[in-house]
Amino acid sequence: MIPGLSSVLPWLDALAWPWALLALPLPWLMRWWPRRNAAAPALRVPYAAGALAELGQASGVAGWRIGRLLLWLAWACLCVAMARPQQLGEPVTPPQQGRQMMLAVDVSGSMSEPDMMLGNQVVQRLSAAKAVLADFLDRRAGDRVGLLIFGERAYTLTPITADLTTVRNQLTDSEVGLAGRDTAIGDAIALAVKRLREQPEGQRVLILLTDGVSNAGVLQPLRAAELAKAEGVRVYPVAFGGDGGMSLFGVQIAAGDDPVDEATLRRIAELTGGRAFRARNTDELAGIYSELDRLEPITAAGAAVRPYVERYAWPLALAMLLGGLGWLLPRRWA
Repeated sequence: MIPGLSSVLPWLDALAWPWALLALPLPWLMRWWPRRNAAAPALRVPYAAGALAELGQASGVAGWRIGRLLLWLAWACLCVAMARPQQLGEPVTPPQQGRQMMLAVDVSGSMSEPDMMLGNQVVQRLSAAKAVLADFLDRRAGDRVGLLIFGERAYTLTPITADLTTVRNQLTDSEVGLAGRDTAIGDAIALAVKRLREQPEGQRVLILLTDGVSNAGVLQPLRAAELAKAEGVRVYPVAFGGDGGMSLFGVQIAAGDDPVDEATLRRIAELTGGRAFRARNTDELAGIYSELDRLEPITAAGAAVRPYVERYAWPLALAMLLGGLGWLLPRRWA
């Protein structure tokens, strides 16, 4: 680019392709070249000289000269258009730099327990988690989120991305038992750390939602937490579920023997600098995600920038106008 051109042309601040101006003398060179090489013309047009003479006589010398001048100006404008003149636009403030986070959602067999209230209906734990997480994703403006599910094994469904619609769709399609019936919390943390280690330091966040005790996987949860700490990943475990039972007319009925291991989840949070939460219903879960907004504030917006706006259309339109006049005027003056 050639900055500082606004002092010459008020509407012009830069040329993106200034080398295009080298084409300015091309018509003169093409006109001069045959004269220097008259003995070996590239193309012979027997009637060209006579036609040009008749055109000159019909149009008159003045009209012919003005027409030729207009055509030269049209070519000059066309070259300027090819150089892509640009003008600084209005200042634009970049979007705030959001969080870089992974969502790890438990889809083990215990997530099928129907002990959660969603509206006026009793639903499975995973169904309630999906509803709350969908609302959570709707409010992630500026954030980049990835999704993994875990049961007996851990799988990445979406990498960290700003395309939250895809994350929401993948979450909706998740089903209980998709990754096995057991719970591998340690493997889920390790996989999330692997995905987050590529993100900038200080922005690595893992939200781990589970309703059980780690009883599968290769890596123990506390060992995985140490890996997360080493990579600067803050883990926010969310113990989710109605204590393994179903609420019937306000009475909690036991329905399982696999309680949430809150002690281990709290220890994971302490090791990584996060915070552990307990949610026994959808309202508490929604409140937790609001609290996460406060615990992980987004970075302030960057400095305003002024993007370049393309202005090649102006000289291009002028070139077409001058070219048309240069072709028409000599004939009008005939």
